[in-house]
Amino acid sequence: MQKVSSADGTAIAYERMGSGPRVILVGGALCDRNALKPLAVELAADFDVVTYDRRGRGDSGDSTPYSVQREVDDLGALLTALGGTAAVYGHSSGAGLAAIAASTGLPFTKVVLHEPPYGPDDVDSSEDGGRVLELIREGHGREAVELFLMMAGMPKQAAIETAAFPGMAELAPTLAYDFAVMDHGAPGGRTPVHVLRKIMQPALVVAGTASPPFMVDAAHRIVGILPAARLTELADQDHVVPPELLAPVLRAFLSR
Repeated sequence: MQKVSSADGTAIAYERMGSGPRVILVGGALCDRNALKPLAVELAADFDVVTYDRRGRGDSGDSTPYSVQREVDDLGALLTALGGTAAVYGHSSGAGLAAIAASTGLPFTKVVLHEPPYGPDDVDSSEDGGRVLELIREGHGREAVELFLMMAGMPKQAAIETAAFPGMAELAPTLAYDFAVMDHGAPGGRTPVHVLRKIMQPALVVAGTASPPFMVDAAHRIVGILPAARLTELADQDHVVPPELLAPVLRAFLSR
């Protein structure tokens, strides 16, 4: 593990493995750097892979007040530490963050967006999100996680079991950060068209055919908005894809 100081002085913890072209992996909600480590291991034979703890998670620090720009600055600090450029892969709300960062002009060479959970343009998810934030403020982290996972399409019993995993309740406050990321530029979690249109790098959008329908629909919308993108659908896969199946897709795109 290494650490880099972000623009506001917050320490961001990261790990690096492998050799080759650089790629940063950005985790989604309720994930620290360990969540994407199995994917990093799969890619390390061909790439210099970086996993990191987003602020407020794992071994990274945090600063108040939170802002999405501070998370963008964290990625900028990582890029500087890595030598200036890298490709970026983002999963779920991590893909939302990667999209925002790329739209600001950070020097990513390529961008992979794996099921950023943008909702339909005619549906506003802010009410359910507001209840999650209320539970966090009341100190009910486990219940906040349960509700969030059900919002994301997980069956109730599975959400209850997942929320009971060690460390989950402690990560609950960072759900507010993910809501801010997904609301950036398009309140209510809708597709941020003007953000996506600023991403000029070659881009790959990934979706599993067994994922919640709104995520698959979002992938199709996104690929039609991005200036230089293509879509890959993974047959019979849901929101979390086994690394051994996902890595070849990323390798083929990032190696071109």
